[in-house]
Amino acid sequence: MHRHGYKGRKFSRERDQRKALLMQLVSNLIEHGKIETTLPKAKEIIPRIEKLITKAKQADLAGRRQVIAGVSTLPIAYKLFDEIAPQLTKRSSGHVRLTKTGSRRGDNAEMAEVSFVDEIAASSASSKQLHVSKVAAANKKKEEPTPKKANATIINKAPTTVAKQAMAAQKRTGRRGDR
Repeated sequence: MHRHGYKGRKFSRERDQRKALLMQLVSNLIEHGKIETTLPKAKEIIPRIEKLITKAKQADLAGRRQVIAGVSTLPIAYKLFDEIAPQLTKRSSGHVRLTKTGSRRGDNAEMAEVSFVDEIAASSASSKQLHVSKVAAANKKKEEPTPKKANATIINKAPTTVAKQAMAAQKRTGRRGDR
């Protein structure tokens, strides 16, 4: 089979899984400032993050929407626009660097670290906001109030409701629901 015209690495994943993987790697790089991953994945995310940074430096509405589509969450996109892009104005390209870090112990895969070339000074307000939004989302999942007395009455009434629904279905169709 020929190799001409095939662009990008597949990573033994389907298209949607591959897109999600690369989007998450880019988002983690923006959030943490540097990430360590395998060498092929690192080489694949460099053009993506470069394009997102260039769009964020333009600071127009279309660029903002494209950046939001390219990262996983809104707070990460806001961090790219508000913190990172203004600090990278002295460069026109080459915002990230790839450094080989050796081999992984388990499968001997080549590892690489991707980081920003310039030092990114995090502003405390937006990093706090990002942390607060994550904590709020985690707490929202944990807190789902369920009154105990209401559950007891629902459990007692549930069999009769199910039986009534089955009888109504039998009348409509002329068949029993257990077939």
